[in-house]
Amino acid sequence: MLLGSHLRRLREAQGITREKAGYSIRASESKISRMELGRVSFKARDVEDLLTLYGVTDEQERESLLSLAKEANVAGWWHSYSDVLPSWFPTYVGLEGAAHLIRSYEVQFVHGLLQTEAYAYAVVARGMKDGSVAEIEKRVALRMERQKYLVAENAPEFHCVLDEAALRRPYGDREVMRGQLQHLIDISERPNVRLQVMTFSFGGHSGESGAFTVLSFPESDLSDVVYLEQLTSALYLDKGEDVAQYETALRRLQHDSPSPEESRDLLRGLLQLS
Repeated sequence: MLLGSHLRRLREAQGITREKAGYSIRASESKISRMELGRVSFKARDVEDLLTLYGVTDEQERESLLSLAKEANVAGWWHSYSDVLPSWFPTYVGLEGAAHLIRSYEVQFVHGLLQTEAYAYAVVARGMKDGSVAEIEKRVALRMERQKYLVAENAPEFHCVLDEAALRRPYGDREVMRGQLQHLIDISERPNVRLQVMTFSFGGHSGESGAFTVLSFPESDLSDVVYLEQLTSALYLDKGEDVAQYETALRRLQHDSPSPEESRDLLRGLLQLS
């Protein structure tokens, strides 16, 4: 998806149509469209030919993009969980694992990267009422595996704004919620985690459209991606004007929420009351 997005920007910068690009690699216009959306695998020869067509002559840039094409064709560790995941979610897990900065706003529940195993089980079980115990446990296991990103040697920066509703809506019993609150207090101390709580007392705020995540990548020429999850699908936005609006909304949420230190105190207060 990242490679496809980059190829699309290169094509548009040269004013080349999808039809012409397809002709250059002996394919159809629709094939170029699917490539740019990240919905098909990439052949190295096709990428090389497109880069030539788009006037990319710098060897380092070409090698970087060809390397990305090879990586795009390798199944990630999360594909072993694909039997219990919605079809659109493995794409997100791959993007999340490649990001160096993850910024998110959550409303309904605690963000998956911050959930305890017991809380995650309660959330997944609630959402998979017809799922077997094995299916629920496998999805929870994936969530726990994802969390290793936050404590890895090259851990990404994770900035999360949690709506107060996510902290007050119970999943599991009292002990599960107490454990989750304590975990949030503990993990918010990590240097790569910035956790804030958007309080009820603030009133209406810029997160009115619901939960979203903005993913940023270490490669400066790769655009940020906004992830929006829906009931039966998900949207991945990477156009500059779309991303900019979500980044503005997130900055306002961060500005209008108590600071990480104040939010930690708020979490401690909720824990004492629970």
